[in-house]
Amino acid sequence: MPPTAAPDDLGHPVALPTRVTRVVSLVPSLTEALASIDADAVVGATDWCTHPPDLAATRVRGTKNPDLASIRALAPEVVVCTKEENRELDVRRLRESGVAVWVTDHDTVPDAVASMERLVDALGWARPDWLAQARADWCGPLPAVTHRVVLPIWRDPWMVVGGTTFTGDLLRRLGWENLGATLGDRYPGTDPAGIAALSPDVVLLPDEPYVFTADDGPEALDGLPTVGLSGRLLTWYGPSLAEVAAWRGRDPRECGPTWS
Repeated sequence: MPPTAAPDDLGHPVALPTRVTRVVSLVPSLTEALASIDADAVVGATDWCTHPPDLAATRVRGTKNPDLASIRALAPEVVVCTKEENRELDVRRLRESGVAVWVTDHDTVPDAVASMERLVDALGWARPDWLAQARADWCGPLPAVTHRVVLPIWRDPWMVVGGTTFTGDLLRRLGWENLGATLGDRYPGTDPAGIAALSPDVVLLPDEPYVFTADDGPEALDGLPTVGLSGRLLTWYGPSLAEVAAWRGRDPRECGPTWS
């Protein structure tokens, strides 16, 4: 069947066959999501695409430095990426060489669910059960706030999840108020004193993008309560949404090891 054009999340028309059979993914969460539907169709992925662990895709380096020649050699029918994580320059170069590129974009969990639905539909694939469950779990009214939290994503320099982010919205939909939103949008910089000044009930220390551990993070936070949590569950938007739904309404310290 000849390709038909559908708009990606940025409104760019992307011509795709009726059913896509060759995809390169430049986003770990998209890789996991698409592989859960048709792993054989995911022919290329980044070195950071760790889920599923047995994915047999060709590796094309990282999200910020993809090997464009290797991607072209894989002859994908589409490359999928996201506005926040991938470079516009790489998107432009791929398109200029005739490769179709689908760009996702979202700032809330409902936006991410809708984005995934559009992508799966555009690929001509059947929507998976976890995607319907994600809509049921995450696209309803906001729950009551039970805990006030801060979520660092980096140290030296320290950065936290701020407002207008997928993860910030996820925290709120878990019933946890994201105090980092008071410091700014996206990922504002701060320091341990700035985090302490927010008086959080608990500081959430994920294992990605910065790999916080029991010995790397809590010692700098001057006795604030800390808990180690999965960065994948806090930042990815795919099958992980079904897993993290179990945390809704719970004390964050019940969702991972308490470090201080």
